[in-house]
Order: sequence, then C-alpha cells, then structure tokens
Amino acid sequence: MEKILCGVDLGGTKLSLGLVYPDGRVLGKKTVYDHTAKSENEIVEYIADLVMQLLSENDLREADLEGIGVGFPGHIRYRDGYTITTSNLKGFKNYPLRDSLSSFFRVPVRLDNDANAQAYCELRFGAGRGYDDLIFLTISSGIGAGIILDRKIYRGMTGTAGEFGHTIVDPGSDYICTCGNRGCLMATACGLTLSQMFRKKSAEGIKSLLPFPEGSDFSQVDGRLLKEGLEAGDPLCMSVVTDCAGYIGIGIYNIFQVFNPPVIILGGGLMNLGDFYFDRIKSRFYELARDMIYDPIAIVRSEAEADAGMIGAAALLLE
Repeated sequence: MEKILCGVDLGGTKLSLGLVYPDGRVLGKKTVYDHTAKSENEIVEYIADLVMQLLSENDLREADLEGIGVGFPGHIRYRDGYTITTSNLKGFKNYPLRDSLSSFFRVPVRLDNDANAQAYCELRFGAGRGYDDLIFLTISSGIGAGIILDRKIYRGMTGTAGEFGHTIVDPGSDYICTCGNRGCLMATACGLTLSQMFRKKSAEGIKSLLPFPEGSDFSQVDGRLLKEGLEAGDPLCMSVVTDCAGYIGIGIYNIFQVFNPPVIILGGGLMNLGDFYFDRIKSRFYELARDMIYDPIAIVRSEAEADAGMIGAAALLLE
C-alpha cells in the first residue's frame, strides 16, 4: 500500500486535518473550531490527538504515513521549524512548532507558511498545473502569498518571502495593520478591516440598504454580509468591495513588476464575493499595467478552494 500524507492547516478560525494521497485526493478529513483559546503546547497536543483520531477512523496507523505537513498563518523560520509571529493566533512567538509536534510521532514533520502550502497545492493539483512559475495570493481574514519559481517554493533567506500582505500600498491610509504599519495591503483589503471600512464610509454619508439596528457599530460586517449586500445592490457594500478590490489590484501590479509571472492565482475566503469583486481586481491591475504587459499574464481563481491549505500542507512532503 502506498504511503498516505497528512496535512494540517492551522488557522486563526479553523483547524483542518486531512489524509491525502500523493495525487492530491483526500482520503479523510476533520475540521474543528475550538483550538484558538488554547496555548501553543495545548494546540500541538490537540493536533497530535486529532491526527491519531483521523488515522483510527480510516483504519490506518502511524506507520502508514509518509509524514505530516503543517501550514501556519504567519512568519516561519523555515530551516529551524520555528514560528516567528502571527496575527491570527495568540502566542507562537519564536515557538519550535515543528519539533514540538515531532515529539509525538516517529514520521517526519514539515512546517511552512500556509500560503506557501496553498501555492504548492495549486502547482501540483490546481490552477497552477502546467506552469513552472506562479504567485498564489490568499485573501481572507489576512493576506499572504506563496511564490513558486522553477516548480519550487521560494522562501527567501529566513523563510518569510511572500508576505505581500505587509507591502505598503497606501502610506497615508487611515488603516493600521496588525504589524503596526499604516497602509499595508492587509490593512486596506483583508477581512479583518471590513467592519472598520464599513463604519468609516457610513460616517462619510454612504447609506446602506441592509437592516442594521439603530446605533450599530457594524462589528458584524464580514465577507458573508458583504456578499448579501452586493446581491442586493447595496451602495455601501459596493463601495467597500470596490475599494478592497482596488488595493488588491495594486498589490497584483506590484507582484507583476517584481516577478513578471505567467500566472497569479487568487484564493481565500474573500474570493467568494464573486465576479463583482474579481472583475474590479483585474480592471484595476490592467489600468496600472497598461502597455507594460508584453506576454499575456493569467489572473485566475484558485481551483483547490477550501481544502487548498490542508492538501498543500500534505504536499510539502512531496517537495
């Protein structure tokens, strides 16, 4: 029997684990949402327990695993297996995540940034098939990217390459990023800033058609609510989404100028906003790039979607 890969997608909202065949097919998976209040050590122990549960549920043992790959939402010191920092989970500053999880298993454990894992998933099993070079941009509660050059993940000197969410696209912005800088792409266009943008535009006089209660502070605004507003033609939702899409278009333009890739793949929860959002991202990019585009560049949606992080984490064992 061929060895099975195990992928762990450790996020700030959900924790997903999957048993994955080397061709990308998922044998079994498990998703939980009760990990965020735990300490670093408790989360590692919880992951180890969940891996063993998943194996048992599929009549497998640890010996059937090729190894375990983990995608983490933050900066990674790749060669040492340490997490440097994250905006999505408490703690995890200079934490030896790879070795902590390895202590529960005899099989190899690989640790990488979650966007790198998703990029590698797209390369092998998704919208990046047929390309040697690509950039994957994930747009969700945060923003990150994975860089693939010559079919390999490019990690940079430390392992933190691809943090395009922390490139500054508007230094005069009112929005301050979780990193402390003003006008990062993440601060101007990710899920965490939606309620703040909604509040600001409402104060400027743009009215919403949605049934918010009197005195609402719009703290409940998220991607799901914005999508409802877009479908209803809500002017405030359309204004927020247009601004967010414009900043993503600027980010893609910067990526284009630095890497000149043949394809940029967009994934993450905010891509569920649909064609209105996607079309405005592309139109802003083409407004900026104009005749600097010589060879065609493809800007496409992710094909792996919700399981990209989990499958990509497993695929790290194939790199």
